[in-house]
Amino acid sequence: MKSSMFVAFAIAAGLIAGTAAADTLTVGVYPTNPPWEFKNEQSEFEGFEVDMVTEIAERLGLELDLTDMGFQAIFAATSSGRIDLAISTITITDERLENQAFTQGYYDADMALVSTEDGAQSLDDMRDQPVGVLASSVAEGWVNDNMDTYGFSDLRTYNDQQGLLLDVNAGRIAGAIGDVTGFIFATKDMPSMSIAEVIPTGDRYGMMLPQGSELLEPINDAISEMKRDGTMAEIYERWLGETPDEDSSTVTVLDIPTLE
Repeated sequence: MKSSMFVAFAIAAGLIAGTAAADTLTVGVYPTNPPWEFKNEQSEFEGFEVDMVTEIAERLGLELDLTDMGFQAIFAATSSGRIDLAISTITITDERLENQAFTQGYYDADMALVSTEDGAQSLDDMRDQPVGVLASSVAEGWVNDNMDTYGFSDLRTYNDQQGLLLDVNAGRIAGAIGDVTGFIFATKDMPSMSIAEVIPTGDRYGMMLPQGSELLEPINDAISEMKRDGTMAEIYERWLGETPDEDSSTVTVLDIPTLE
């Protein structure tokens, strides 16, 4: 609590630099990524990570400004300091840590292959078939690294998940690879599609900030507090309908990630 109190005082005194306004946390959000972030019928943001960042802003005494952005655009926006923070199931990687800063992880992020019920039933069925991914995602890197292993005919990138899944459903691509939780959520409304295979990765999602941001430690401390007091577990249960594993990153306090 001492760290949060200090941050609130520093913000009020205008000592924290790098924010659009001293009392506002400006967050870049990819808006079509349920259950993590999406817009409801009133065009208001909802979702797992939206609840997280709302709680963080409240604990730090900051107003919250959620800015609608494409997934690729959020990387340039954090690098330039145009936004303070980015959410949108952003996997922590060494490559990204070369140019960005990340909070500790808070979700263990496996990927999956999604296809139609009469289409590919496994990655082995994708040989000589086109596969789709969200542009600039970790899935894109995974497919490039595994082109020879699974024999995909070509890789097609998409700017939004809706377009990606519509092309799978229409048979224009044989399958898509991406966040397993997002695919499970999306296929509830697309009964002709299902998860064909889960791809274990050992990856974690974190919140992304500009390198050198003075907000990194305060935000990370708030995440630690949320893990300790059960708030993170409550958010997890609210959006995913189950209790997080006791040894998962959702409830385990971790260090701020650094380049190995």
